[in-house]
Amino acid sequence: MLRFISAGESHGESMVGILEGLPAGLTIDVGFINKELARRQLGYGRGGRMKIEKDAIHILSGIKGKKTIGSPVSFSIKNKDFKINVLPSVSEPRPGHADLSGALKYGFTDIRCVLERASARETVVRVAAGSICKILLREFGISIKSTRISVGGQTSFKKIKEIIDIAKNKGDSLGGVFQVQAANVPVGLGSYVHYDRRLDARLASGLMSIPAIKAVEFGAGFESASKLGSEIHDVIKHSKSKGFYRMTNNAGGLEGGMSNGEIIVARCAMKPIATLGSPLPSVHIKTKKQVKASVQRSDISAVEAAGVIGESMMAIVIADAFLEKFGSDNLKQIKKHYKSQ
Repeated sequence: MLRFISAGESHGESMVGILEGLPAGLTIDVGFINKELARRQLGYGRGGRMKIEKDAIHILSGIKGKKTIGSPVSFSIKNKDFKINVLPSVSEPRPGHADLSGALKYGFTDIRCVLERASARETVVRVAAGSICKILLREFGISIKSTRISVGGQTSFKKIKEIIDIAKNKGDSLGGVFQVQAANVPVGLGSYVHYDRRLDARLASGLMSIPAIKAVEFGAGFESASKLGSEIHDVIKHSKSKGFYRMTNNAGGLEGGMSNGEIIVARCAMKPIATLGSPLPSVHIKTKKQVKASVQRSDISAVEAAGVIGESMMAIVIADAFLEKFGSDNLKQIKKHYKSQ
């Protein structure tokens, strides 16, 4: 089983990750991981933090001579903006953020204790871990990519740039939709036998865990609800060269909780960023009086970056399901099992 855990706060000393269950013998390309970390920082509408940090992975364990040795891979990513102990306390929760619910859950009167961990800065660890999983998956020809579909309802970059600029000038924010897809995924990852092993459920959980994601659909998704079965189900064909295949991919590469050999396609809806330059009304957590919500350094829009994070979450989930099916001790053995399918 592939397990991943992250630790660290937005303005703490470092972000830290542990990825356990990787097979021995996998060559780790640090340059590729750092390029993926840089991709996470791109996109029109990103905030000032992206100008401060230059994210780079520092691997702490689980690697010898650039190859995994079967033990947990741990790593850190330094925060240049390390000032958690001198930042002011926060008392005005932001609507749409974890601020108030988190403070009430843990009994905090300083919301800083919540926002430091609830910050999307945590996703830098996911991208590092997901990049390692991409390295594993590409050994078997599996590739994952993302595409920005829309921002604020607009699809052309010119219009997107315009509405982001307008939102910035108004002290507002924007959400959008991105698509993530995985190609060359073998048939039968996941399972129809147990609910918690269904690949679509596991992918949905991973994608929904990304901050600000409010909806996930696979293939035709919500459109399927308004169609006839004869219109939406993918006709099955067979040929000597392809084997079994579908004429269409309305299922998004997933049927009965399993991969069906077609491209896995997921679309995610991201709500607008919760921090607004012109803050919404809120309530002071101590005095209970009406106030304006706090303003923290933030993005105006981060849909492209969320897509990169989505790639990483998909890579982690698919890598886990792949190792579940083909074994996990060492890369040579897994390749032998994979070829014999």
